[in-house]
Amino acid sequence: MFGDGSKLIVVGDRVLVSPTQGEERTREGLILPASAVEKNEVQSGKVVEVGPGTPMTPPAEVGDEPWKVTEPPSPIFIPLEARVGDQVLFLRKAAIEIQFAGESYLIVPHGAILVLARDDEAVENVDFREEDFEL
Repeated sequence: MFGDGSKLIVVGDRVLVSPTQGEERTREGLILPASAVEKNEVQSGKVVEVGPGTPMTPPAEVGDEPWKVTEPPSPIFIPLEARVGDQVLFLRKAAIEIQFAGESYLIVPHGAILVLARDDEAVENVDFREEDFEL
């Protein structure tokens, strides 16, 4: 068991997924046991937590005194497309299984996610206003 169960923070471009458990059926109606499902190349699950995104350093500003030592810029994160609550289909080989607070989770790199399924109600209508942006 990893950690004491207090809090789990996902870093970078990774997604914490609660895997779909149980047996699955084939097209013909055959029930596959969980051990056979684990051997599949793809797996599904529900997104539990999302990392801040892919870190990117901001462009360097060269002022009037480029020799002057300043503090390094803080990183900017490019946000991930996956959101908490999404159903995902991802590559099983890229996932890492962990146990945390008695639960089984998978840490999946964002690049290994193949498809997202999101409820329409979860998508917020975003209105862009001119005063929100500066040039």
